[in-house]
Amino acid sequence: MRALPRAATPLLGFGRLLRRYGFAIAPEQVSGFMQAVTLLGPRSMADIREAALATLAPPPDRRDEFEAHFQNHFYGNTSAVVEGDADEETRIKDDGGASQEQIEVISQQEGGELSSGAEQLSTRDFQRDDDGLAAFRRKLASALPARRSFRTVRTHSRGKLDLRRSLREIVSADGDVPSPLLRRRQTVPRKLLILIDVSGSMKLHTADYLKLAHAAVQGADRAEIFTFGTRLTRITSALRIRDRDQALARAAAQVDDWDGGTRMGPTLLAFLSVPRFSAFSRGAAIVILSDALERGDHAELETAMRRLSARAFRLSLATPLAGDPRFRPATAALRAILPDLDDLVDGSSLAGLTDFILSLARPAPAAATIWKGVS
Repeated sequence: MRALPRAATPLLGFGRLLRRYGFAIAPEQVSGFMQAVTLLGPRSMADIREAALATLAPPPDRRDEFEAHFQNHFYGNTSAVVEGDADEETRIKDDGGASQEQIEVISQQEGGELSSGAEQLSTRDFQRDDDGLAAFRRKLASALPARRSFRTVRTHSRGKLDLRRSLREIVSADGDVPSPLLRRRQTVPRKLLILIDVSGSMKLHTADYLKLAHAAVQGADRAEIFTFGTRLTRITSALRIRDRDQALARAAAQVDDWDGGTRMGPTLLAFLSVPRFSAFSRGAAIVILSDALERGDHAELETAMRRLSARAFRLSLATPLAGDPRFRPATAALRAILPDLDDLVDGSSLAGLTDFILSLARPAPAAATIWKGVS
């Protein structure tokens, strides 16, 4: 891959700076920013500023903060007051350019029984064991829900007449009428999107969830994996490495918010705010692995789940809390999002989760219908 020109480094760094402070900046916007600067010359810093405003599109309510970051980054004006704290905003991390640095465990706290909104940054280490995911990986591609594609393939029966190619055959055969050529629309598996809660309250389960995610990426061509806690991180590319130890080590290096607090609503809204990420959810089977213990106001969570439900083919929440026979969706957050869920299932074991994911193509009653009758 050709290295970027030296002059492009500050432009790329400005996009990364905005992402670090919670601005929803897609990689395509950063690329567009650099292309706009190239087209403009630029003749002055005013041209760079106008290109940044046009392509990075800061929201009106954060325009002053955007200006302060621009002054700080390009002029070194550290006296500019930047409203808001990066730690208080949901940070989005894509895995397109992950480093290969060695994994170091810097936090080994036990517990995780309580969920909070406080951010705590740490890394994780994963050990290999025999968990029986090989069979799940082999079955997944054929078990996922399918949809009819607009692309067509040739077929010998039960298709529509391929008039263009049939006429071409007639011309090449000097007017003889051969057997008509038929085509039918392809049937392709739907996308599988898995969102994994890595907060402290899920600490006992995240290792298994990451192993499941690696098997899903290896078994399905269109699987996408994200982690969320106080930040949002895409780890799909790391999990495409065939060797599981190497893949999980790479993923662990990319995720910064292991075993910290929970901001489920804001992180899901951040996911939806990036067009490229939001496109992953359209028509997909979405599985959220979380206890859904949202602290404080759950309005953002409710909004995010409603928008995900409208985009998804099927929206499922797998919570380890449902492994307890006494579990009921009694919290305010769970009651609010229950109508938007197609499934609310037990996420406490790998065996149960793999069976559930392999059954996504089969119809089932909506979660609200099932849990309505449970007292």
